[in-house]
Parts: sequence; C-alpha cells; structure tokens
Amino acid sequence: MPTVKFTPFPTLATERLVLRQVTKNDIDDIFTLRSNPSVSKYIARDHYTNVEEVHGFIDKITTGLKDNELGYWAIAQKTDNRLIGTCCLWHISKENSRAEIGYELHPDFQGKGIMREALGMLLSYAFKTVELHSLEAVVNPKNIRSIQLLEKYGFVREAYFKENTFFSGKYMDTAIYSLLSKNFLK
Repeated sequence: MPTVKFTPFPTLATERLVLRQVTKNDIDDIFTLRSNPSVSKYIARDHYTNVEEVHGFIDKITTGLKDNELGYWAIAQKTDNRLIGTCCLWHISKENSRAEIGYELHPDFQGKGIMREALGMLLSYAFKTVELHSLEAVVNPKNIRSIQLLEKYGFVREAYFKENTFFSGKYMDTAIYSLLSKNFLK
C-alpha cells in the first residue's frame, strides 16, 4: 500500500528548480498561466477570466492536500522562486497503488528542459517515496511535445479513445499513457 501523505508538504528540488507548495502568493502567476490560451490548448478546460477563479482553485488544492487526495506542486526556478508551471499527482488510487500525473508550463519557459527536469523529480518522488506501482497520463493525441516527454521517461500508450471528450462545442480524442515503477526504477 502506498504512503500517501502531503502534510507536511514535500518540497522537491532539482538542479535548477524547486517544486513547492502552491500558496496565495502565487495567485497572479497562476492566473497568468491558466488564462493563457496556449497553455491549455490541448486541455479540456476553460481559460481563467478573473482572479477569483484562482482563489477557488487554490482552495480546492488545499483541501485535496489536507485529505491526501492529491499532491500539487508549483514549479519555480531556484533563482526567484516564482511559479512558472505546476505538476501534480491526482486521482490517487491507494487500493491499486496508482495515480494520474498532470503538468503545465508557461510558454516563456517551454523548450528549455524545465518540464523534463520537473517531471523526472515528480516520477522519482511518486515511485520511490510514495511507492506507487504505476502512473498514468491522459493526453490529447495532438499534444506531440507532451507525448514525447512522457515517452522519454518510458511511458507507453495503453489506450486511445476517439471523440470521448466533448468540450467547447467539439469532440476530442484522448490517449492514456502509463508507466510501471519497475520500468522507471530499473
């Protein structure tokens, strides 16, 4: 059975980054991130249109952390500790020792290896510390860069669903990628 505990919150660090708890100090940066159409181009969610939406989002994260239902990290550079993206473990199934991962990064920081670095730390934490057996990622098949990132870490496509999500007046396909701990830790 995995050890799912997010209090005290686990701060993680890489060479350039700090993965830390999201706080009310991040409100403006989260709004900037989630109101940017290119960030959620492949995600079935509405863009934020006002800062009040961020308050509700942070409250939801805080409750999820307290209940050990999700782990949600701000991705920040060590140089200034400012939120430039997020990553998470959610849809945690203790019975199956499995969780879903998610991530997003501001376009100004894409293409610099930042998400590769952050995801590597998140995967290491999920498999070594939480001791999950497997992880999954739900991806829009048109999001080639995200798929390439997942495949670099050994994720494999397990399923492909045609037009299974209806959002913004159209149907979208989704693909499920997964990674077993034994394939990551080898």
